[in-house]
Amino acid sequence: MTEKHQPLIIDAHSHLWLRQDTTWNGQVIRTTHNGRTLFLGEEVQMLPPFMIDGRNSAEVFLSNMDYAQVSAAVVVQEFIDGIQNDYLHEVQQHYPDRFFVFGMVDYLQPGFIGDARKLAAQGFRGMAIPGHRLLGRSLCDEEMMLLFHEMERQGMILSITLADGDRQVGELSEVIAECPRLKIAIGHLGMADPPSTPPWENESWRAQILLARHPQVRIESGGITWLYNSEFYPYPSAVRALREAADLVGTDKLMWGSDYPRTITAITYRMSYDFIIKSRAFNDHDLALLLGENARRFYQFLHPIQLPYIKNMSE
Repeated sequence: MTEKHQPLIIDAHSHLWLRQDTTWNGQVIRTTHNGRTLFLGEEVQMLPPFMIDGRNSAEVFLSNMDYAQVSAAVVVQEFIDGIQNDYLHEVQQHYPDRFFVFGMVDYLQPGFIGDARKLAAQGFRGMAIPGHRLLGRSLCDEEMMLLFHEMERQGMILSITLADGDRQVGELSEVIAECPRLKIAIGHLGMADPPSTPPWENESWRAQILLARHPQVRIESGGITWLYNSEFYPYPSAVRALREAADLVGTDKLMWGSDYPRTITAITYRMSYDFIIKSRAFNDHDLALLLGENARRFYQFLHPIQLPYIKNMSE
């Protein structure tokens, strides 16, 4: 499989915002300049430095997607970026065939179910929950379960990132038992550990991946190049983790995700998936499932566009 003849590619984990301006655990997170953000007490390169205005917009992402031949993208949310419902609703309205966007509310505030209902009425088809940020709150308490039951009735999708290991596996297992028809995408490949502690030797990581044995549960790999940043491209241990996850639950349960834009401060957007292709760890059929077909079915992208290969001037 070559870059010029690639399968349908859909990014199952990305982020968009016009500006970061929030707090987490009492510490400021705020866009500054040249792609930088004041982040929990230090200034970090949140975006590539050429994004000088700090705007992580849909239009810039679409340019990256078109160049990398990525037909569509799923946009999730995270507390550290601030709640982005207003902007993401606009994105969904303007580009319905290119994006599936998730809503998010402040799950730490009692009565959040009212805000979640408003988002559903507004047309959001999924809710994102950064579960790893909610370790002080049960994922299956009364209000959470009310949300999950309503999502199940309405056919909404849950995007959730769990804490590393199996700390929240029992709670999510209870949610799955209570709401067996709720579609769930678990992020960051189960928070696969860095190369120093291979996840395939970690039973708690395996327990998180094995949740995908349930019919409506999928695993997406958003941020895997961040998790293995110390190893860097072409990320052989990240490929091994993907291969191990596929052996545990089947390639039909896995979806590639980039965690754009944070990950492209280190690599290009195309590199966030081409290391999987070049690894030859998956045959063409499984690559097609992993890189796009599974996400197309799960998120019901009905009209994915086909994008041509654009030759680099340096080729």
